[in-house]
Amino acid sequence: MKTPAMPPDSWLVKPAHLAWLNAEGMRLLPFASTSGVAQGFAALDCHGRLPAGAGAELIHTTRMTHCFALAHIQGVPGYVHLVDHGIAALQGALRDEVAGGWFADASRSGGKSAYLHAFVALAASSAQAARRPGAKVLLAEAISIIERHFWCEEEGALRESFSADWSQEEAYRGANSNMHGTEAFLALADVTGDALWLHRALRIVERLIHGHAASRGYVVVEHFDRHWQSLPEYNDDNRADPFRPYGSTPGHSFEWARLLLHLEAALIRAELDAPDWLLEDARGLFASACRDAWQADGKPGLVYSLDWLGQPVVRARLHWVQAEASAAAAALLRRTGEAMYEQWYRRFWEFTASYFIDLQQGSWHHELDCDNRPAASIWPGKPDLYHAYQAVLLPRLALAPSLATALAAM
Repeated sequence: MKTPAMPPDSWLVKPAHLAWLNAEGMRLLPFASTSGVAQGFAALDCHGRLPAGAGAELIHTTRMTHCFALAHIQGVPGYVHLVDHGIAALQGALRDEVAGGWFADASRSGGKSAYLHAFVALAASSAQAARRPGAKVLLAEAISIIERHFWCEEEGALRESFSADWSQEEAYRGANSNMHGTEAFLALADVTGDALWLHRALRIVERLIHGHAASRGYVVVEHFDRHWQSLPEYNDDNRADPFRPYGSTPGHSFEWARLLLHLEAALIRAELDAPDWLLEDARGLFASACRDAWQADGKPGLVYSLDWLGQPVVRARLHWVQAEASAAAAALLRRTGEAMYEQWYRRFWEFTASYFIDLQQGSWHHELDCDNRPAASIWPGKPDLYHAYQAVLLPRLALAPSLATALAAM
């Protein structure tokens, strides 16, 4: 695949813009570093403080460990002990030493989900790329759990969730968990050298994007029964759910678009066949999300969710949607060199800088209301470094290999 020339005035080649991205990443890291608790990492409030009674959660522990590993790989001092703290938590309080796998939080209650276990694999792969003690063992265990419980060879996708002892399976299949499974599989392929993970990522993408989304005008179908029949009315009574919202989620269309391009580049790098439709589908996903979600209610910004007629459902603007939009624009710009993606890339970052970046209290506002004022109806506080930090790293790197491996090779 020949890399096309980007527009000569592209921000992706401007030293000042690349320096700005780096500076924003360095600004994000100290804020997040205060999230450590005895048993892992916990959610921070909007001031960057731990709320009273804050406890370790698997989602924050894995994502923080991943991000701090990326910082350490880059050569940023002061974060290696946080990587090691995350590894210890994933080998300790959050690990189910009896049944296997990991609990959602330090209370050690509830079931086991593919979504969270994909982040365990991602954190372990990044820690392994950072060459941290214990990472190799953690990585092997994460792979074993995915192989034993979540990956379904017959379906070519991940099962969704199980009871804590793995005896009962949820009668549901989700696009979100499989999307993050795809992300984790790209990282696993890099750190293990096993192309099996690329083949599995391609099978997921074939089902969810080249199959379901492409047939709906590149609108991602999020919810399915265990036989992969779509559930269009799922969570109609809980439309603003932070993980399984009703309708379509344009932020996931951006995220999928980027992952398709990473997969295409990874397949080519491994000298494997990369279907032409990966680029075509990435273009379609990005176009549909921009068309339907940007200024969908007449005001600047990307809405959180849409109904099946493309009308806004939850009009809040979430920081992760904005982060994924700019990262997808950068990926398409790097892949195609087309000026329209440059325009979107600049538009998204201008909006982020104007509304999401919080220069007073730190980090990014995680949610804005429909008038672009800070809000907290879906995501209180500022618990998530993952989306914003990746958004400032991805535009500076090639499409393959994945983040930790790419940074380690620099």
